[in-house]
Amino acid sequence: MTIARECDKINAKAFIMEVASQLHYARKHGNKYDTILFKIVIEVLMRVIAGSAKRKSLVCPSGKDTRPTTDRIKETLFNMLQPEISSDTRFLDLFSGSGGIGIEALSRGAKRCIFVERGREALRCIRKNLENTGFSEKAQVLSMDVMQALKYLSGREEPFDIIFLDPPYEAGFEDAVIPFLMSSALVSPNTLVILETSSGGMKKVETADYYQYLERCKNYKTNCHLFFRKTMGSDGM
Repeated sequence: MTIARECDKINAKAFIMEVASQLHYARKHGNKYDTILFKIVIEVLMRVIAGSAKRKSLVCPSGKDTRPTTDRIKETLFNMLQPEISSDTRFLDLFSGSGGIGIEALSRGAKRCIFVERGREALRCIRKNLENTGFSEKAQVLSMDVMQALKYLSGREEPFDIIFLDPPYEAGFEDAVIPFLMSSALVSPNTLVILETSSGGMKKVETADYYQYLERCKNYKTNCHLFFRKTMGSDGM
C-alpha cells in the first residue's frame, strides 16, 4: 500500500502539507532537511488535483533546483484561474520544473500547453508526467533557456491566454521576462501573466516598471502569486 494511500486513510494530508511548507522554506534558505521525508511529502502532494487526470501522480526532480508547488497552493491558484480556462485556452508554463502547473491546466480543459525548462532531470519528469496523464499530444516541451524560448516563440505563436512563471526565488529572472512578455506579441491585452515569487518578492515588484500591470496578489505563508494583465497598464487604461 502506498504512503499516499496510508496518509489518506489517517487524514494526515493537512499535517503533511504543513511539513512540506516548512521543507520548502528550509530549501529556499539553504538549510539542511531530511531528504527521505521530503520525498515522502512529494509522493503525497504531487498529484493532479482536478479534471480529466484527477488524482494521477506526478514525479518531481530531486535536489534543490526544483521547487514543487504543493496541492494546497495549486488548488487555491486554480480556483482563481478556473473562470479563465476553457477548451480554447492556450497555456504557457515557464520554468516548468515537473510541469505540474501546465498539466493541471490541461486536466482542467486547456486546449494546449507549452512547457519551457532546461534542467535535464526536470525535462525527463515533464515528459513522463505528460505520458502518465495522457496529455503528450496537447503539449510541447521546449528544452531551452526561458528568454531564448520566448524569442523563439515570438512570431511563431498567437498570444497565449495564460502564462505562468515560477523562476528561482531572488534570482531576478522576472525582471527580464515580464517586460519582454508585455512588449511582445505573445501577450494580448487580456492575457493573464502569473508570477510565483517569495513572500518578500512583492516589495521588489513594487519598484519595477511592470508594477503598473499588477492586477492582484495572493499571499501564502512563504510565497505569493502575482497576477499581471496588460490592460492594467497606463497604456491600456
